[in-house]
Amino acid sequence: MSIRTPLANVRGLGSAKDGTHHWWMQRVTSIALVPLMLWFIFAMLRYSRAEYEVFQHWLSNPINAGLMVTFLFAVFYHAKLGMQVIYEDYVRPEWVMYLALLVTQFVLFLLGAISIISVLKIALA
Repeated sequence: MSIRTPLANVRGLGSAKDGTHHWWMQRVTSIALVPLMLWFIFAMLRYSRAEYEVFQHWLSNPINAGLMVTFLFAVFYHAKLGMQVIYEDYVRPEWVMYLALLVTQFVLFLLGAISIISVLKIALA
């Protein structure tokens, strides 16, 4: 028998008040990715056999460069949110979950930054 109250036993285990935001951001990024993915697929099919100069000219258009950067940001952010949910639901012990979250977030941030910088380098060259 403990002298702790039921509230003291569950304090810190309840809602962190950010689950709704996380859920909404997953939905917003997935909805944004539908037209962006269609645009990306269409563009890559159209320019898959083009020479580098033609592709560079296409990507130097501010609309295309902006859409590409937005697409990459949304893809990596959506991946981060999805992996976070998987780790929180299925990975135990807790320290392994936190380690996996940190490594995944670092890798996705690094890949996203490299991708966006590459797009900007091609577009601004």
